[in-house]
Amino acid sequence: MAIKTQSSAIEGLDNLELGGVPQEPRARRIARTAWAAAWPKLLAVAIVIVLWQLVVATGWKSYVLKGPTVVFPTLWGLMHHRLLWQAVGITLRRAAIGYALALVIGSVVGAVVARVPPLRAGVGSIITGLQVMPSIVWFPFAIILFGLTTPAILFVMVLGAAPSIANGLITGVDYTPPLLLKAGKTMGLRGFNLYRYLILPASLPAYVAGMKQGWAFAFRGLMAGELLVLIIGQPSIGVLENNYQDLDFFAGATSILIIILIIGIAVDTLFTSADRAVRRRRGLLEPGAA
Repeated sequence: MAIKTQSSAIEGLDNLELGGVPQEPRARRIARTAWAAAWPKLLAVAIVIVLWQLVVATGWKSYVLKGPTVVFPTLWGLMHHRLLWQAVGITLRRAAIGYALALVIGSVVGAVVARVPPLRAGVGSIITGLQVMPSIVWFPFAIILFGLTTPAILFVMVLGAAPSIANGLITGVDYTPPLLLKAGKTMGLRGFNLYRYLILPASLPAYVAGMKQGWAFAFRGLMAGELLVLIIGQPSIGVLENNYQDLDFFAGATSILIIILIIGIAVDTLFTSADRAVRRRRGLLEPGAA
């Protein structure tokens, strides 16, 4: 009888802790999470627009500088033209291909270098050196090799992004706890299985950070490439930006910058979601946290 009473008391405490507060409906929780993620960005955009309008109101460079009341209608008009969407499609396709290549190459190089000490000693500093080199300096070399073609742009994207991805993976491997490695080996993990089931999952936070940084380098290289490598018959975001600059069409050039910014924010949101999912899975975030 005493055991039953004690068990009931424990169950009562568990229910008080876990089920005492009614759970929030799923739709409401999703809406709250989305709003929590969106409102800081919306506030930042509003502040930028206000500051932009204040600069225009001063009359500085009034012969070319246009305010939001001119740029946003121009952007709306451009969005109704097929050429803009064709350019966005070409740019996003290049971004996806270039980043995918960088991800594969960077991951393979990082995995090999992290686990082979002689390579680590000889190649590690070279990877870091490549990472800090501006993408723009590679374009003369890329144009000599590939000419004014898409492969020249992809070549620079890979050189810009792969070192960051490799360094992210290497850092993650370095911070894998030795005790965890010993436990894995004790359980029979060796070679590829040790990497697949223990080292890669343990290094995932740093790896995701390297992937995010790699995307930033890749996209910056892509934008620089589209401004320098003008390919006939392939209008891209960079080509439109270059054309509007030649025409001194400030509203059009600013509209393209806004589109680039929107793409950057969208991709950053994806990486942020992945990072939060990793941290939540490791218990670094509360299950209901936004």
